[in-house]
Amino acid sequence: MTPTTSKRRLLGLDRSGPKPKVTMRGQPLHPLTIPNLVGYVRLAGIPVFLYLALSSGDGRTAAAAIVYLAIAGSDYLDGFLARATGQYSRMGALLDPLVDRLTVLAGVVVCWKFELLPRWALAVLAARELATLVVAQAGLRRGLDLEINWVGRWSVWLTMGGIFLAMVTAAWIAPAMFFAGLVGSLLASLLYVRTGLAELHRK
Repeated sequence: MTPTTSKRRLLGLDRSGPKPKVTMRGQPLHPLTIPNLVGYVRLAGIPVFLYLALSSGDGRTAAAAIVYLAIAGSDYLDGFLARATGQYSRMGALLDPLVDRLTVLAGVVVCWKFELLPRWALAVLAARELATLVVAQAGLRRGLDLEINWVGRWSVWLTMGGIFLAMVTAAWIAPAMFFAGLVGSLLASLLYVRTGLAELHRK
């Protein structure tokens, strides 16, 4: 492996090759790792964000926006730490997408209450996120892990970014980023379903 390839892997730009065995179904959870600690802090931050945002007058409070940005931004941090330390775990593989879903849904709740983004789009996204959780659980029961693809990865960042900006400004950039994330999320869902059906067919 060349230095350039190693750097790309560390930064998460190169995700080729098989997943680490310790993250696969049937492996021990290994809950106490540095990356997982980041995940727990992210999870604990969600109710703090909801309290700050929902108790505000209009959903646009600096404290809530900063907490949301920290939760969303640290989505990259736990993965980076796992690659840097080699502390991959089954718990991390399950925890990270769950926290992402909950972070998005928490943002949807706040944006819905204060109408920071179009409610029809928020409803579509909420339905997609809940459906993803249900499909992921059904897949796990059948021995399938939901593989996060690049479309889904970029889409969740765009979605979180749009929600964050909606809590900061009424400018067009917030809904534009949110809509881009929503379209990407729906496309990612179609790819997940296609991949899952192909895996079940092979079994």
